[in-house]
Amino acid sequence: MQTHFHIQRVRIAGLIMLLVLSLPVSTWTADRPLNLAEAVMCEGVRDLAPLNPAAVFSIATGKVSCFSNFDTVPSQSYIYHHWYHRDKLSTKKKLFLKPPSWSTYSSIQLREADKGPWRVEITDDKGTLFATLRFSVTD
Repeated sequence: MQTHFHIQRVRIAGLIMLLVLSLPVSTWTADRPLNLAEAVMCEGVRDLAPLNPAAVFSIATGKVSCFSNFDTVPSQSYIYHHWYHRDKLSTKKKLFLKPPSWSTYSSIQLREADKGPWRVEITDDKGTLFATLRFSVTD
């Protein structure tokens, strides 16, 4: 008789797990805020991994990328990379995020006039600032 109750509890536990696993992932993360786990400036991105992260880039590199990894994405949303050169907005990139986690990046092509201090501000559509990344472009 005790074995019968044990089997029943195992079956019920299995059904509960099946129900939980069949819920959309957004149900698991809906109450958790968007979380930026990693943000780096780099020379490029390959297989969704930053290549050669740095704070100083040679103009000869040709381009600079801002890589962002969000480990908690509660729902489909957007973030923005605001690229500033010498404290003046140069470009604003709108990037898509998808649950439950997402990595994305934006890049700029470097020109001779791009030498000097830069920063990228990572925000959401409400203007919440997640990170500010500073870097320089040199000869």
